[in-house]
Amino acid sequence: MRKAVFFGFIVIGAAAGLLAALFGDWGLRLVIMAIGAVIGAAIGGAVTRVGRRPPIRVPSGLDQSYGQGTAAEDRDRNYWRDRGHPPFMKPPTGEPDRHMFDPDRIA
Repeated sequence: MRKAVFFGFIVIGAAAGLLAALFGDWGLRLVIMAIGAVIGAAIGGAVTRVGRRPPIRVPSGLDQSYGQGTAAEDRDRNYWRDRGHPPFMKPPTGEPDRHMFDPDRIA
């Protein structure tokens, strides 16, 4: 049914183009009918949602804010180990007794 409505909009757009260029040459009529068919296809696709993908379903146990599939319980359990950073997003740590991040150290 949706495809029939979609193709109906294409035909209506082409017919509107034919009526708009009724007294022109056949070349002009074909061009305007093609433009009307493209506009009809765009409107028909929007009305019938032909090109839209189905929504992605996320399991209920996963946290949707990060999108990494990390459960909120896992983040809470590892908060102190990760020092509050999400997984794989930790800043680099300095080597012990090397004073890598001292302000007076010159590269």
